[in-house]
Amino acid sequence: MNMARKLWSCFFTLLVGVGLNAHAQETPKSGSWIVKDFKFHTGEVLPELRLNYTTLGDPKNEAVLILHGTAGSGEGMLGANFGGALFGPGQIMDAKRYFVILPDAIGTGKSSKPSDGLRAKFPAYNYDDMVNAQHRLVTEHLGIRHLRLVLGNSMGGMQTWMWAVKFPDMMDIAVPMASLPSAMSGRNWMLRRLMTESIRKDPLWMGGNYKEPPPSWQLASVFFATATNGGNQGLQKIAPSSDRGDALLKQRLTARMPGDANDHLFQWESSKDYDPSANLERIKATVLVINSADDERNPPELGILEKALPRIAKAKALIIPGSPDTLGHGTTGNARFWQKEVGELLQSTPPRPR
Repeated sequence: MNMARKLWSCFFTLLVGVGLNAHAQETPKSGSWIVKDFKFHTGEVLPELRLNYTTLGDPKNEAVLILHGTAGSGEGMLGANFGGALFGPGQIMDAKRYFVILPDAIGTGKSSKPSDGLRAKFPAYNYDDMVNAQHRLVTEHLGIRHLRLVLGNSMGGMQTWMWAVKFPDMMDIAVPMASLPSAMSGRNWMLRRLMTESIRKDPLWMGGNYKEPPPSWQLASVFFATATNGGNQGLQKIAPSSDRGDALLKQRLTARMPGDANDHLFQWESSKDYDPSANLERIKATVLVINSADDERNPPELGILEKALPRIAKAKALIIPGSPDTLGHGTTGNARFWQKEVGELLQSTPPRPR
């Protein structure tokens, strides 16, 4: 996969590639669970909410929960650059040793989503609904009462912060990546809003009842991806001239768009009220924040981590330096940048009392 395709994939935070290491002995298993009369934060109730998930390993082993990014899926986290570097024999989350849980969040993957039929009438969910559903899946359906680790990337990173705040006794370690423990705001939110407004104001969106995907969906998505993903040095490396830049944009603008416009609209808007900042002192897990210095959505110069981490009993940060080989917000989608530090944390962190 060339660099341009890697950057495009990082926009969706889908870690697409071959599956687990070819020598892996654990086969991914898919499942789904129907939650009856699921109540959303708006008060809306869905008679049947389907929660899809993928697992690796034996449920009797220590459990780790892995949370994907916006427009991603649990299965997508098995790609070569992520799961292929984590879950194989001898790797830091060897599926022979751990029970790996990879849920599809509400609105994504094979979980219930607007494109199943309700379209724009689907309940307007937020991250709180998604995390509550994940918690119910883990505890009620899979019967897991304690997690060795919760690790998430991008949207999954924000949801990892929420897990640590909402369920402080549930885990030993929390690793939020490509995220900040603060309100959705600034460039990150404004560009999300511009993307969703572009879709809503496209005459062919037709209130969500389109027959063909509205053209603005792809244009707005490419604009957002280019503005908030790839890293300054990374983009300069693959587009060192206007002609190379034009070629990259043509590739992105003509590629088949995965997913559905309504699904993406709901997914991006679900982040609007994200803000775990008020309750950081509740966190009991050992926290390792992993961000990249060239992350366009979570720039280190905001100083948010410097203010937040002292409020958490056991927390530190790993900031990956920007380089021509990093991908801005997409950097953490490559486990090679941080697998050593997370492996050491798994080895050194004692289990919390239950």
